Amino acid sequence: MIDHVGFEVAELARSARFYDAIFGALGARRIIESEQAVAYGINAPVLWIVVRGRPPGPAYGHLALEATGKAAVDAAHAAGVLNGGNDDGPPGQRARYGARYYAAYLRDPDGLRVEVVSRR
Repeated sequence: MIDHVGFEVAELARSARFYDAIFGALGARRIIESEQAVAYGINAPVLWIVVRGRPPGPAYGHLALEATGKAAVDAAHAAGVLNGGNDDGPPGQRARYGARYYAAYLRDPDGLRVEVVSRR
């Protein structure tokens, strides 16, 4: 149903460092790279970060990334914090979303909320 999602970022290199770390911990990689954009995925470009010379808008919603288990959630959260992100909720059970819902929250370098979640 969704082909891809794109987010505008203020500084492509800074944001790419953050998303490289998170997606690397989740088993995804850069699929496309140019001076204006980087796209991530496993077999096809699904998430794009793009720089267009205008600042990102104020924070809205969040991006939820699927992890293969608790260890992957923990690794992605740690990688994000070490690569320019800010902790917005440490890894842990989120019982209000279900008995098997384990997640962590970060803010990317532009303030977008990123959730890493496993339901396993």
